[in-house]
Amino acid sequence: MAAMQKLLISALVAALAVFVGHAFLKVKKLLLVNRELPMKPLNCHYLKNIEFGAEDITILRDGRAFLSTGLKYPGMPSFSDEPGKMYVLDLLHPKPAPVELKIKGELDLHAFNPHGISVYTDEADDSVYVFVVNHPNSKSQVEIFRFVEDETLVHLKTITHPLLHSVNDIVAVGPEHFYATNDHYFHSETPHFLTVILGLPLCDVVYYSPEEVRVAADGIQSGNGINISPDKRFIYVSDILDHDVDVFERQDGEHLLFIKSVAVGSLCDNIEVDHVTGDLWLGCHPNPLKLINFDPKDPPGSEVLRIKNIHSDQPVVTLEYGNDGHELMASTVAARYDGKLLIGTVFHKALSCVLK
Repeated sequence: MAAMQKLLISALVAALAVFVGHAFLKVKKLLLVNRELPMKPLNCHYLKNIEFGAEDITILRDGRAFLSTGLKYPGMPSFSDEPGKMYVLDLLHPKPAPVELKIKGELDLHAFNPHGISVYTDEADDSVYVFVVNHPNSKSQVEIFRFVEDETLVHLKTITHPLLHSVNDIVAVGPEHFYATNDHYFHSETPHFLTVILGLPLCDVVYYSPEEVRVAADGIQSGNGINISPDKRFIYVSDILDHDVDVFERQDGEHLLFIKSVAVGSLCDNIEVDHVTGDLWLGCHPNPLKLINFDPKDPPGSEVLRIKNIHSDQPVVTLEYGNDGHELMASTVAARYDGKLLIGTVFHKALSCVLK
């Protein structure tokens, strides 16, 4: 009996050692621990008024850029106790500078914690709707605003649903219609860590309309940025832990048909799509371990990637900006417009750069 107990204990210890070893190697692979940081400078300057991150940025065809700022996200640094804010920036202005948007309506601004954003223009009357992922008090919900003159957002609706349980980003496809990514399946850290270590693709993309809410695509390890092609036919999703961008085709009933994955070799966050060329622009985390274990003396770097011809047999992924964190820490988004590139971050500043 004693011998059996010793044998069982030995087997359990050996199994635990194997699991720990596997987990260690898996984490190193996920976090790209051995990857050399790419460097590529651009002619950039900091955007005024943006001191505590611009996690997401999106630009309309007319050159107006919307920015969500001040995100407080679990496990990430935060250097301000103030609520989050929304800004607008006119890139056609001779000296563009972000202007804080006034928010009107029934919304708790003291708990406003904006994350991913999307903008929808209704072609019927040119109304502009701004969709914002909001995490008040660690919750997950979507706010819909109408953008009106005098730099104002009028709050129209708050959307909550059990399927929208861990929303990261959003892409609007109608005045009250959108796709959203969930970046966690479990909210508790231990089961979430196990799903990551075991590589379980439990996350999904949810389609929301006033008539129905359902999973449009699943099998994603950690859904992050999401966006849509200029012809509205394809949806792009950044699976940040798989280091790739998934391409889906919209089907009848708003189902998403998986087409392919494009490897990007980095932990890419948000996706912006060039209105003219259809190129994808990605804000990425080249050394995420430094983001998790934040040290201002050895900061997390920033990386901007571009995907050309994503629907071809040979998409081209290129480095457009790379920095070791001393200029810009923890980039999350890159949005291009007419020779300019805006780069946002989780908690740091934001850059306006001139593309060569």
